[in-house]
Amino acid sequence: MPLVRPGAREPPASARRRRARKIKPQYAEGKLVKVVRAANQPEAEFIEGLLLEEGIPCMLRRSAGFDVAESLAAGPRDVLVPESGAEAAREALAWEGSSGPPG
Repeated sequence: MPLVRPGAREPPASARRRRARKIKPQYAEGKLVKVVRAANQPEAEFIEGLLLEEGIPCMLRRSAGFDVAESLAAGPRDVLVPESGAEAAREALAWEGSSGPPG
C-alpha cells in the first residue's frame, strides 16, 4: 500500500529546507574560518549564494570596528565557512588569472 494517496501533493519546501538540501555534508565539519572579506552586505550575500551553489555552507559576520547603526548594510563583512569547506570555498571564489570577475 502506498504511503501517499494518489494525487496528493507534497507541500512546497521552505527556503530553509531548500538551502539545507544544497549543502554537501563533507563541507560542513569543523570550526568556522574566514575565507574572504566582502566590501558590504550585498556583496557578501552574493558570495554566500555562490558558495551555496557549490554545496558549501557559510555564515556572514560584520567585520570588527564597523558597527554603525545608521548604515546597517554598509561596511565590510567576513565570510566564514567550516574548516572542511575552506579550501573548496577559496577555489570556488578564485578568479583565474584576473583581478576581478569574468566579464
